[in-house]
Amino acid sequence: MQPFRLPLRRPTVRRAEGVLASVGILALVTAGTVAGLAPGVSSASSHREAPLTAGDPKADNTDVYAFTSPDNADTVTLVANWIPFEEPNGGPNFYPFANDARYNIKIDSDGNGKPDTTYTWAFTDHIRDSANQFLYNTGVVKTLNDETLNFRQTYTLTSTDAKGLTRTLVKDAPAAPSNVGPASMPDYASLRKQATVSLPNGGQTYAGQASDPFFLDLRIFDLLYGGNLKESGHNTLAGYNVNTIALQVPKKDLALNGDAKRNPVIGVWSTTDRKGAAVSSGKGAESSKGNEGSQAVGSDSKGGPPSPDQGQSGWHQVSRLGNPLVNEVVVPLKYKDAFNSIAPDVDHTVTPVVNAVLDPIVPKLIQSIYGVPAPATPRKDLSEIFLSGICKACGPIQADLNSQLLNGDVKKSGFVPSEELRLNMAVPATANPNRLGVLAKDLAGFPNGRRLNDDVVDIELQALEGAAQTGKIVPALAAGDGVDAPYRQPTSSFPYVALPNTAAVNQADSLHPDGGVGAGLGGTALTGGFPVVAVTALTGGALLAVAGALVLRRRRASRM
Repeated sequence: MQPFRLPLRRPTVRRAEGVLASVGILALVTAGTVAGLAPGVSSASSHREAPLTAGDPKADNTDVYAFTSPDNADTVTLVANWIPFEEPNGGPNFYPFANDARYNIKIDSDGNGKPDTTYTWAFTDHIRDSANQFLYNTGVVKTLNDETLNFRQTYTLTSTDAKGLTRTLVKDAPAAPSNVGPASMPDYASLRKQATVSLPNGGQTYAGQASDPFFLDLRIFDLLYGGNLKESGHNTLAGYNVNTIALQVPKKDLALNGDAKRNPVIGVWSTTDRKGAAVSSGKGAESSKGNEGSQAVGSDSKGGPPSPDQGQSGWHQVSRLGNPLVNEVVVPLKYKDAFNSIAPDVDHTVTPVVNAVLDPIVPKLIQSIYGVPAPATPRKDLSEIFLSGICKACGPIQADLNSQLLNGDVKKSGFVPSEELRLNMAVPATANPNRLGVLAKDLAGFPNGRRLNDDVVDIELQALEGAAQTGKIVPALAAGDGVDAPYRQPTSSFPYVALPNTAAVNQADSLHPDGGVGAGLGGTALTGGFPVVAVTALTGGALLAVAGALVLRRRRASRM
């Protein structure tokens, strides 16, 4: 592979393939981070990957995206989604944000694993007639202020800096409602536009429903497709919606010292806080009382994971999500809930984290089951990429991409390796994005941030199996999971996520009386006047099953 260059003030990036190793670590470090924790009372994050979150979907953060805005080069767009498996016809209450939770997007600009900027959305319910009506809407809804919209939500958006100083950016801003359907909301695009709110110092925010942008085949849980591996290639998430919070802000608002040219790299993650929920895990805990909610610091006497806050009052973190496919794939059931209560600055203190990175289990499993040789260990490249970001001074990979150590004002003594979705804001948006991101020499894609069309499943498969070391695609995994794009394509302007679906996901047809492909893609029902066509299943080899196994991303049981 020929060398290529990053558009940065830092030296030449020599191996695009080296950057790809970052993805492999995402599904590995989690197991080490949480080993030794025992869940108490709490919830967790991502698409139903943890037991307690499955019972608390409003707190379940499913995905995080961060990218330079393609139509506004001076800004960055951050997108975080909640509530998996929103069936479009899920009335009469549909899918409001929780009014007893706080939704956060956090930015680490100096690399210490703690937020330098925290954006927080807090929602309030408004019901016009609760005594005489059960309906979400009582007629056609054309504006967010229509009397026919019986249930509405507004929110307050605040920003908090590293010193804990908080300021209100917007107050009583309208959230877009759930899309009840074309009869009730014939022009949802107009409602979305009304719910897009400008920020006082530039930028904009949106809260409302969207088509789930994540894409993969999750039917691997049916005993590896029941031995029929030709069944791969269906987008399990097709037709479902999520609740989206999107934020577009000037790069200077996120950069260290407000200087995006000198300090272009940021780390991003999202959390959900609830009041009174906590996780307990034995002795030896210290607790952090900052704006991270319930967080553990330090570690136990045996070098295991830290113990989260045992308090039962105040706000506590019950969900955490940065890079995709972390908690879902490797973490045993016993530890999933507890993992979601700790903060990124703790990750590097946990001995099992380092062990899991240097000697990951997933490639070994693939080798034992499918005969694809696992890359040699120790995987120091993975340790560098996942915990510190990519830079020549960070470790063995001779490339500069997305470590906060590349920021000119970062104090190296204060840098803390931590799991975050890192974005180098100096890399411009790509005119024609490639779904494989950096693997395809598209430096604006995953794992340098994450765009709505990035195929994180296929990228991570290749990284785990050594594509980052060899510079070549692993042929046996070239087909990935057979799902290469979101069910609905993103839009060209903020908030970029596709409009929500309205066709019933469980609609069957004559060829699939129990659902099948027709159900997964909304059947052949008309949506906004256009037919939703079922996609034919793609054939695949045995290794496609592995793809599903590595992306146990969301729904692990039945519908919510």
